[in-house]
Amino acid sequence: MPRGIIGAIVAVIVVAIIAAGSWYTVDQTERGVKLRYGAVIGTAQPGLGFKVPLIDSVEKVSVKTFTYTWDKMNSYSYDQQPADLKISVTLRASPDKVADLYAKFGGLDTAVKQVVSPAVNQQVKIVFGRYTAVKAIQERGPLNSAIKDAITASLKDDPMITIESVQLENIEFSANYLHSIEQRMLAEVEVQKLQQNAEREKVQAQITVTQATAKANAVRAEAQAAADALRLNGEARATNIRITGEAEATAIEARAKALGTNPNLVTLVQAERWNGVLPTTMVPGSSVPFVSVK
Repeated sequence: MPRGIIGAIVAVIVVAIIAAGSWYTVDQTERGVKLRYGAVIGTAQPGLGFKVPLIDSVEKVSVKTFTYTWDKMNSYSYDQQPADLKISVTLRASPDKVADLYAKFGGLDTAVKQVVSPAVNQQVKIVFGRYTAVKAIQERGPLNSAIKDAITASLKDDPMITIESVQLENIEFSANYLHSIEQRMLAEVEVQKLQQNAEREKVQAQITVTQATAKANAVRAEAQAAADALRLNGEARATNIRITGEAEATAIEARAKALGTNPNLVTLVQAERWNGVLPTTMVPGSSVPFVSVK
């Protein structure tokens, strides 16, 4: 084959290779970092782009959301109770900072390992150390929010990474502490039970006192009513006796006056009361009733 033809073929191949290397595509979930001889010269947005062949290159950095987990993170509560924590952090590379991220770390995983992981370990222990063991369990939501705020604040000087959420997935205390919590809860339940019994007995005692007081008041009222009735009856009886006596005295006084003024009144009364029957037996020397012979 003539050298001219061979040269032409080689030239075509070289041109094809160069032409193929002059364009690139970036996915929607990525951002491209443009490099020229290995140095960052800019970023590439999603879509089709062109670059200088053999000189420029494009490195793709994902901007999708990823979740990183730190398990068995040993920490101490405010009351010196050891605990193993499980923390999950959901984050992503900031799309407008992918060039800085690539220039400084080369990729998201390296950035998480060198920047995020130390911040998570430090801030989780600091925040958790402000809570007692009981408070950490009872106020799980506020504790989770405090940890997220602390981690986000510590990474504010590295805007290349955006923290979307932080989850405190688990708090695992020692077996001895859990046993002591169980015993304390049982004791508190027993105390509450005793308090409830005391309150119930107190209420029952109040009911008994109220019933006894009501019964005593009823008896007292009944006795008072009976006494009042006796007093009224006594007063009425005395009044009747007095009136009867006064009437009888008046009658006697009137009769006495009548007898004084009319001596024959006695004989008249006797005659009015005589039934007209003469006595069958006469005492010698006696006179016949109502017959007066001068």
